[in-house]
Amino acid sequence: MLKSFRRKISLSTLATGIFLTFILSAAYVHQPEFCRFLDNKLYDIILTRVHGTETSGVPVIVDLDETSLKKFGQWPWPRYRIALLLAKLTQAGAASVGVDILLAEPDRSSPLRIQEELKRDLQVDVGFTGLPSALMDNDILLADNLKNGPYVLGYFFQFGQTDLPASDQPRLTPFNLAVVKTPGAGPPEDWLLKATDVIAPLPALLSSAPGSGFFNTDPDKDGIIRSSPLLISWQNHYYPSLALATFKAALGKAPVILKTSPGGIESIRVGTTVIPVDKSARMLIHFRGKQGSFPYISAADVLEDQLPEGSLAGKIVLIGTTAAGLKDLRATPLDHQFPGVEAHATIIDNIIRGDFFSRPDWAPGLELCLVILCGLITSLLITVTDARWTLPVTGIAGIAIWWGGFWFMNESRIFISPLFPLMTLGGNFSLLTLLKFWRTEKEKLFFREAFSRYVSKSVVDQIAESPEKLSLAGEEKELSIMFSDVRGFTSLSERLTPTQVIHLLQEYFTPMTRVIMENNGTLDKFIGDAIMAFWNAPIDVKDHKKQAVKSGIMMLEELGKLNKIFVQKYGFEINIGIGLHAGQVRVGNMGTTELFDYTIIGDNVNLASRLEGLSKYYGVRIVISETLQNHIPDTFALQELDLVRVKGREKPLTIYGLFAITEDQHKMAELEIYGNAIEKYRHQHFQEALDLFTQLREKHLDRRLYSLYQERCQVFLTSPPPVDWDGVFTHTTK
Repeated sequence: MLKSFRRKISLSTLATGIFLTFILSAAYVHQPEFCRFLDNKLYDIILTRVHGTETSGVPVIVDLDETSLKKFGQWPWPRYRIALLLAKLTQAGAASVGVDILLAEPDRSSPLRIQEELKRDLQVDVGFTGLPSALMDNDILLADNLKNGPYVLGYFFQFGQTDLPASDQPRLTPFNLAVVKTPGAGPPEDWLLKATDVIAPLPALLSSAPGSGFFNTDPDKDGIIRSSPLLISWQNHYYPSLALATFKAALGKAPVILKTSPGGIESIRVGTTVIPVDKSARMLIHFRGKQGSFPYISAADVLEDQLPEGSLAGKIVLIGTTAAGLKDLRATPLDHQFPGVEAHATIIDNIIRGDFFSRPDWAPGLELCLVILCGLITSLLITVTDARWTLPVTGIAGIAIWWGGFWFMNESRIFISPLFPLMTLGGNFSLLTLLKFWRTEKEKLFFREAFSRYVSKSVVDQIAESPEKLSLAGEEKELSIMFSDVRGFTSLSERLTPTQVIHLLQEYFTPMTRVIMENNGTLDKFIGDAIMAFWNAPIDVKDHKKQAVKSGIMMLEELGKLNKIFVQKYGFEINIGIGLHAGQVRVGNMGTTELFDYTIIGDNVNLASRLEGLSKYYGVRIVISETLQNHIPDTFALQELDLVRVKGREKPLTIYGLFAITEDQHKMAELEIYGNAIEKYRHQHFQEALDLFTQLREKHLDRRLYSLYQERCQVFLTSPPPVDWDGVFTHTTK
């Protein structure tokens, strides 16, 4: 019945995972706005890590900067000065010049305009003596100059409803390109952005310029430019961006080929360079860095002939501005104040170097397959395995997908979004793990399986019945603590094979652990051949100090039985030392958020460990601290061992050994003599104490404890301690 119930749980968990995968797959297909926002942010993160900073050195920006305005006056400049600037750029050898400035209004500084306005406003007729007629109209002067060079003017497309009749709309020269269609492909205007109006330069300028292009960059909804359209449709014709038109002007008569498919635009070929674009002819911009990635030349230096010889030979020049009040600033993934003219320079540089970021037609299909694959893997994994496998495999898969996105972008310049695959991994893992845990909780398997190997059955039953008593979060609490260790185990293990060592430890640990659990203790851990345990956690244990002492005594009794077996099986006995102490500690889950252990920490834990080490020094098998002296069984008596200060602790404490009470009068007499000897020792009557310790060694077993005090008394008789001696013996080793 239980197996059937668990099978139903597994099937429902699997079904839930598959259903969630279907929901996320549908979300990927429809691309909700919030998901597109997250996708863009992931793109920014990846671009920040993998973008290249090297440029072709061909695009150069002529900047209408503060210096230029200071020397030649505020903007707008007279058109004759712009004509002069263009002419000087051509004379310097520029391959083409793109003007990222909108010249849509007549030049009001032209002498002809000044005459007209004075006549209209003041009824004054003004004449200009000695001025050639060619200089009377700056716009005509500029138009004549535009005919003589590879100049590209900029204009701005508008989208939405237009109020202008077709007859009043500017006449733009369509881009000369050839369209190659794959079978089933429709006309390109079905996919291109469709403009409804245009703000263009003066007709005289527009008709005179060899080329023109729009400087729309079309940022994403968060205001950041990540891609830019290279073509826009207007009145059933195709028009290039300023960057594309300027690059084409530098090539001369190189052909332009637009390739389409049933899914939209595939690529734009200019000369021998194939530009990857999306279905709407948008190109992902491979930004080189923040502002200043390309050379900037002040327009003042050009006008004053301050350029080094040949500095513009073969360069593609873009005229723009960074002056305060004129700045055309945009936000990019790498810079939130990026000049628009530098965005055009970046596009040209991408085309020249062929260093494109792209998103091929198969990229969405790959991402959808990853979503489905991640969903199925996590669903199956969580259904059939436990957390030991689920978390590592899910984590490795997530890291692989995340770094796969970086790898594709860095090595192949292809953007594969990790967003939805990661959402599927995280969503399935979180939901199914929560569902599985909740159902496991219903059976109360968590408590029994987690603690049955650490605490006694009675404690597990209490936890299962009253889980609110359980605290794993960590708390300050008084606990009884035990450390036990096998004496000389390293040398003993050298006489055994590795397999025999394992068997010996199993035979030793099993009864010792059983004793601890029978007395309501919690097994903390095995440390090699050592055992660490504590009482009074995870739930309260009544008389925990007494039960800890009782456990130590029972462990020694079990050891006597084991040694009979070990002698027959391995040819030797083992001996152990036990340290017992009680005090305030921190108990709870210790470690990291992913990996932790239910354990205890604190000064009193270290002290208990030190006491175990002192058992060997004093030649006894159990050392207990003064905190437990009132909690020993009635059949045992205390034997004060010393007043000590252990390593790492300043405060002294009294430690004790245990003596089994019997009817043997010799044992009782031994304790009485020892007590008198310790009292003499404390009062610095070292000769009398030495006599008593010598008597103990002669009448009783040659115990190390007595010989230690003999040695101390002899030392103090030779070199008396200071007057303020408090009887404390300081241990400098662990």
